[in-house]
Amino acid sequence: MSLETKLFGVPFQNPVMVASGTFGYGQEMAKFYDLNLLGAVVTKTITKEPRKGNPPTRITETASGMLNTIGLQNPGIDQFVAEEVKFLEQFTVPLIVNIAGHSADEFVELAERLNGIEKIASIELNLSCPNVAGGLDFSTDAARCEQVVRAIRKVSRKPIIAKLSPNVTNVQDIAKAAEGAGADAISVINKQKRLSEIKND
Repeated sequence: MSLETKLFGVPFQNPVMVASGTFGYGQEMAKFYDLNLLGAVVTKTITKEPRKGNPPTRITETASGMLNTIGLQNPGIDQFVAEEVKFLEQFTVPLIVNIAGHSADEFVELAERLNGIEKIASIELNLSCPNVAGGLDFSTDAARCEQVVRAIRKVSRKPIIAKLSPNVTNVQDIAKAAEGAGADAISVINKQKRLSEIKND
């Protein structure tokens, strides 16, 4: 039985895609699992400059699940293109790259950098990271969401996935704003912000 599917015109051999942040950039998991069996690899978030992330403790188990506050640790766009993409190009599985910026201009710059990389099937916009202070929240207001997605749509030659936040009273309005601005798909949804994280912000 074929599990092949299409999303925004791109064929995927199956609908199984790893969530951004849980799979890193594939190098660690490739030691244990054949990445070519996936529908797509969705990378951990990439920002313009490298980020060290939040100080430990970053992850803790609870009776009802897990809490985390990683803080978008990543090597930055330059190292990502030079090393991480090069590693992932050896696999046949499509690549979806998650990006985040403190401003619409940073998102645009990242999208432009990724335009020429054939391996990348799509970009996912991390419009709201709940454990990074000082910005990265474009999905709690429809107008801000529309502004950043529209700016990226003007320059990106890749399909766009808008990753939204649950920290709103009506996510439907935000999703419609993203769609109207040119998003090809919606990722529903990012994790919730803890009360302690709200106070720290």
